[in-house]
Amino acid sequence: MTNILNQILNIIIEYAILLFEYTGVIIIIVACLRGIWEYIHRSPATRLNLAKGMAMGLEFKLGSEILRTVVVREFKEIFIVASIISLRALLTFLIHWEIKNEENATPSE
Repeated sequence: MTNILNQILNIIIEYAILLFEYTGVIIIIVACLRGIWEYIHRSPATRLNLAKGMAMGLEFKLGSEILRTVVVREFKEIFIVASIISLRALLTFLIHWEIKNEENATPSE
């Protein structure tokens, strides 16, 4: 019975990981396409909107990595997943810092 529940949990987690990964990728692609469009039209908020989209996409991808820790079985895998989580968290932190600086630099309307 425990083995069956473990298999069901693994299947659910694998699908959730795929869902979060694809959602993050789609958000980043849409944000980049929007950024290109705003850049062409010389929008002053291009950098801010692009950074916000990238941050949102990375949040989803970070969530998928956190879920991946549930199915990790070996210490080597834990180290790899922890490294990926650390890098994505650092990227998210830097992008949020850039957003904060950009919002402070952009005059409010």
